[in-house]
Amino acid sequence: MIARVLLDTGPLVAVLARSDARHQECVELLNQLAPPLLTSWLVLAEADWLLRTHPVAIQQMLSWVHSGMIRILPMDEAAIPWTMTFLRRYQKLRPQIADASLVYLAEVEDIDTVFTLDRRDFSTYRFGRNRSFRIVPE
Repeated sequence: MIARVLLDTGPLVAVLARSDARHQECVELLNQLAPPLLTSWLVLAEADWLLRTHPVAIQQMLSWVHSGMIRILPMDEAAIPWTMTFLRRYQKLRPQIADASLVYLAEVEDIDTVFTLDRRDFSTYRFGRNRSFRIVPE
């Protein structure tokens, strides 16, 4: 079991939406990760938008937060200037603010593993002292 994993929007949506092309793959990977999966409110908001036509999936997502399977890590006002710098630094990739929140949390919580389908961006992003992410799926 892999512990202390940041959860990105892509696999969250894939697990919750059975019609998603990567649903089965992400469900299988989810079973290899030790709960709680760690994320931000921004990731949940992005997933909510993508799942807006799947109200049962949104309820399931919130149920996972309530049960502790997903844990929302805190971010305060200190994250804002950091995020602004991050968005400028990676502007050519056109990062989403949800991505920035995960990189911020990786830095402040010292977490190097991310469950994401966004391999291109997360293989480029750096945190801490130029550390790269361990990306699941590999």
